[in-house]
Amino acid sequence: MCGIVAYIGYKNAHPILIKGLQRLEYRGYDSAGISILNGKIQTYKTVGKVAELEKYIEGKNIVGEAGIAHTRWATHGEPNQINAHPHYSQSKSISLIHNGIIENYATLKEELISRGYVFESDTDTEVLVNLIEDIRINENVLLDEAVRIALCQVVGAYAIVILSDEHPNTLIAARKGSPLVIGIGEDDYYIASDATPIVEYTKNVVYLEDEEIAVLTRGQDFKIVTNKNKEKTPYVQELEWNLSELEKGGYDHFMMKEIYEQPRSIRDSMRGRLNSITGNVSLGGIIDYEQKLLTAKRIIIIACGTSWHAGLVGEYLLEDIARVTVEVEYASEFRYRNPIITEDDVVIAISQSGETADTLAAIDLAKSKGATILGICNVVGSSIARATHAGSYTHAGPEIGVASTKAFTAQVTVLTLMALRLAQLKGNIPKARFMQLLQEMEQLPEKVEKVLKTNSKGLVSQIANKYKDVNNFLYLGRGYNFPVALEGALKLKEISYIHAEGYPAAEMKHGPIALIDENMPVVFIAPYLGIYEKVVSNIQEVKARKGNVIAIVTEGDTTVKEIADFVIEIPATEEYLVPILASIPLQKLAYHIAVLRGCNVDMPRNLAKSVTVE
Repeated sequence: MCGIVAYIGYKNAHPILIKGLQRLEYRGYDSAGISILNGKIQTYKTVGKVAELEKYIEGKNIVGEAGIAHTRWATHGEPNQINAHPHYSQSKSISLIHNGIIENYATLKEELISRGYVFESDTDTEVLVNLIEDIRINENVLLDEAVRIALCQVVGAYAIVILSDEHPNTLIAARKGSPLVIGIGEDDYYIASDATPIVEYTKNVVYLEDEEIAVLTRGQDFKIVTNKNKEKTPYVQELEWNLSELEKGGYDHFMMKEIYEQPRSIRDSMRGRLNSITGNVSLGGIIDYEQKLLTAKRIIIIACGTSWHAGLVGEYLLEDIARVTVEVEYASEFRYRNPIITEDDVVIAISQSGETADTLAAIDLAKSKGATILGICNVVGSSIARATHAGSYTHAGPEIGVASTKAFTAQVTVLTLMALRLAQLKGNIPKARFMQLLQEMEQLPEKVEKVLKTNSKGLVSQIANKYKDVNNFLYLGRGYNFPVALEGALKLKEISYIHAEGYPAAEMKHGPIALIDENMPVVFIAPYLGIYEKVVSNIQEVKARKGNVIAIVTEGDTTVKEIADFVIEIPATEEYLVPILASIPLQKLAYHIAVLRGCNVDMPRNLAKSVTVE
């Protein structure tokens, strides 16, 4: 949600900022703006996409070697030009961009109004920039000190960058609860919400920690101080991403590119961690906490959205393979429920971005109770990676499409490795069976490739064309495939705006069967595994009520093929790996329906890739 880009150096800032905003469009936004320092600060803002901002500033004087830019996802005040960022201080000498929410902005605003400040926007951000200016003037301190004092008075979350015409060679950046990364060039600095706008210019980055302030001066080493005025030594990391990973690579949309990247992303998530010859599974990131996992009385998985669905698959995996008690919680509910947590619990936090606000808050709560926290995320150096005791990266590479695809299958892959390793440590699985499971898992990328090739011949497009105009979908699965039903329904909702629900197939008779008629498509995940006959019975119940059945089946299935309207085949595999194979045609189905409906596949309305506010 929201995107920040800033630059200071010896290059023209404008093209760097605009390209950076374009790289961050996947985060979700409704307006955009830019401030360039050219003697005085020049600010331009528009409602809508970055392309509208480009049109608006065409022909204007936007040459300058320092600037800040922003894409806003509305929180305080409707999306309009006035509420868009950047925001000026009253004297117009300071311009500020901000991600996050200042919770005590109303109190601060009343105080500033009593001192004669007049506000143009409805935002909490304009309050913050005026607070900084008021402190600078009335306490007669330098700008960086005014920022530090102001942030000590602020309650809430923020990532901010400040541009001032009184300090033309300096940018000031700060964060608390909202991500901010600094790219270090040869004689310049780049700042952004994540690394995607930076990787083109430098691989050397510093991730700001909570309550840290960075002072970046052109041509000088930068410094970091805390809100308590303690100087910190920056920890410089090297980015793993390449610029080519941020391009569409010939695909029409990032989502389709990322669907087809799954053989590689799954293989990368297993690389160096699984060896079917030696019979070994090793997750280096959590090796020091294996004993804690082994003795844990309970594992609690916390996540949101698609990551929560991956966590549900993880519950089946850990209970079935490793025989350990598991609970899966929505992080947004967990943090407010006064949960019972002990030092004997292990909490696994899952997040694609590693910046999910509710998950971070749930981590803080669990840590305060003494639990051991492990993380599974995709972004090196992200907040969750730093907040947890240990964890495993998924190595899926950048995921730009808002609707998660390869991140989901990579998360399930890592959870599977965890379950296998824990089973190995417990010694509760026969060696021959364990080796068989490892061999099957190593074959998974090739089977994913087969799913992609099999369903690239028009079948999914044909199904999409038939049902693109319906208003409702139902997704049903049992056991391991119940979370797949939830995830398939979520994908369709997210990008096509069709109402869809996922249910355990057995629950259909407890309410949802009332919805079945000739206009209702029902997607069944029906592999020839587990309680297959029960699922076949559920399909027959739907057909008896004239429902339309789309079934994901094991290759060669004839029983379901005789009764379903459409069948999509996946290769035979172990039951615990079906969720990965079955989710891929459901991703493609959602994609093709969305395209046929004219929806913005990569940037669906009202959604953001990284949910950094409640």
